[in-house]
Amino acid sequence: MNNYKEAAEYVKRIIGERNPKIAIILGSGLGVLSDEFVNEVIIPYREIPGFPISTVEGHAGELIIGTLNNVEIIAMNGRFHYYEGYDLKEITFPERVFKLLGIETLIITNAAGGINLSYKAGDFMVINDQLSFFAESALRGKNEEEFGERFPAMEDLYDKELIKVAKEIINKYTAGRAQEGVYAYMKGPTFETPAEIRALRTLGADAVGMSTVPEAVVAHHAGIKICGISCITNMGSGILDEPLSNEDVVRTANLVKGEFKEIVKELIAKIDAK
Repeated sequence: MNNYKEAAEYVKRIIGERNPKIAIILGSGLGVLSDEFVNEVIIPYREIPGFPISTVEGHAGELIIGTLNNVEIIAMNGRFHYYEGYDLKEITFPERVFKLLGIETLIITNAAGGINLSYKAGDFMVINDQLSFFAESALRGKNEEEFGERFPAMEDLYDKELIKVAKEIINKYTAGRAQEGVYAYMKGPTFETPAEIRALRTLGADAVGMSTVPEAVVAHHAGIKICGISCITNMGSGILDEPLSNEDVVRTANLVKGEFKEIVKELIAKIDAK
């Protein structure tokens, strides 16, 4: 608890009287939204006590506090992953700091591989549930009672009202191509095998990635509302006759960055209005 409080107090000292209620995590290739902020304060992760450091290309590794579409928010420009060598307590450190900073709603974005055969690269999927059979829980260990109870329910992990709002906005900017589905978490850093993709589809997954689930679990445990949006940057292994690469992820994210920025800006405005 002391570590979380130290980090939160450090951020508060820098931002002063600013009091954002919405936070967003910018996924791989989606940091372009950082260009839209005004009156921003940028804090490198390395300066915040207890924060890990992003080591992945496309993740800037900085906390941005600023105004987006006339709404004050906090943005993580870059996140942390299990495959970087961090444990789940380190990966989810920011979400508990957000709670201490007064954040009420967290928008989690990611780049994901499509599993649902009706999807195509460039689609946006609003997350309505998740699978994480193959990783330990981010809440493993002593429960932090200050944040939430020992055994949190998961039926309402992703806020139903935010799912509805996000889909309406995505449909507006993508000619009705908003997707809604289940996000499967795999630890990485390898892309999944074709057999794993087939298995995940059988289990009910629509998209797959290497982030989001630990962050969502810890934020939900702390009572923060969550909206999850996946940018489908590629189709999963074995679906198309072509090898996967991280360059494909970044390339597709760049192609849809205009729509992504407008979607998030309008989503933030609607959340703030409520």
